[in-house]
Amino acid sequence: MTTFAALLSGRLRRDPGQPLVTFYDEATGERVELSVTTWANWVAKASSLLVDELGLERGQSLRIDLPAHWLGTVFLGAAWNAGLVVTDSSGPDAVVTGPDGLESWTPYAGGIPVLACSLLPLGVRFKEPLPDGVRDVGVEIWGQPDAFTPWDPPGEHDPAVAFGGLALTQAEMWEAAAATPAHGRLLSEANPASPPGLASLTGPLAQGGSVVLVVHATPGRLDAIAAAERADRASSR
Repeated sequence: MTTFAALLSGRLRRDPGQPLVTFYDEATGERVELSVTTWANWVAKASSLLVDELGLERGQSLRIDLPAHWLGTVFLGAAWNAGLVVTDSSGPDAVVTGPDGLESWTPYAGGIPVLACSLLPLGVRFKEPLPDGVRDVGVEIWGQPDAFTPWDPPGEHDPAVAFGGLALTQAEMWEAAAATPAHGRLLSEANPASPPGLASLTGPLAQGGSVVLVVHATPGRLDAIAAAERADRASSR
């Protein structure tokens, strides 16, 4: 499988009900588990939001300025689904941010799409109105369809990531993912939308596994969650 769309299509055929992304926030007590099908639906909605609603095109760049969170995995999938390049550039074509990034990115909202995630449970909207020009993912995403077909689908040679000195095409990214150590279920604290954490999503996705993403946990809780989820601990953050 050399593109995200082909890989996800295979997972949907083989194991649609299998957990794919499980998220724990030990600061709030939140636990979210997304099956392959549910995650794919969120990815389709986010893809439609980026392409059909905001007008982004294949080859443009998306900055995912979020902490480690299940919504970060959704927007990674949406970017690759639409042929966008995930970047850490200070001048992207669009940005997805959280509450901590609003001050930094609001001034850009007049020139590029700025999407904001409240990071509240269930992906709900912000409690307070957002600055002018900033779009609330918790409002915008729910009206998008559960299926997405790009009119200009990306191919294996399309760039997928360009951040932290890492530049990979879709084919290179999935070849690297297939070569990572195999885990049926991988527990990680690393942000999937960062160079150190990218493989925590791409590896399980490519190899038929799943990721348990945990934030704000003590070492003892990490051990307990790993045992409860029957997950292998990632070697490092």
